[in-house]
Amino acid sequence: MKTITACAFLLCAASVQAAPVHRCAADAGKQAQRLLTFHVGPDDRIEIDQAVKTLAPMRNPANKKQSFDVLEVWGNVYKGQYRMHFIYAQMKGDCVLMGQEILEHASL
Repeated sequence: MKTITACAFLLCAASVQAAPVHRCAADAGKQAQRLLTFHVGPDDRIEIDQAVKTLAPMRNPANKKQSFDVLEVWGNVYKGQYRMHFIYAQMKGDCVLMGQEILEHASL
């Protein structure tokens, strides 16, 4: 029974790690540096996490037949943590940034 459980766990873990990298992930990392600098001002303590997470697509409010890709990037400045979302048009070969949002990860 333990062997079956262990095998099932390994298969699930392998499928989770096999997620493909989004074609705009590198662009999202560059945009994260720019957005965080714009938000907090120039600061040599800005750090951008290299991990880029692909979130569920969102509908285009101007055309319900279209969707946008949403990529999430985390950044830090000193003791502050920031979650950033970058919204890209679904176009082949191009990374067209349609919107962005930033939220400080804090508990008040």
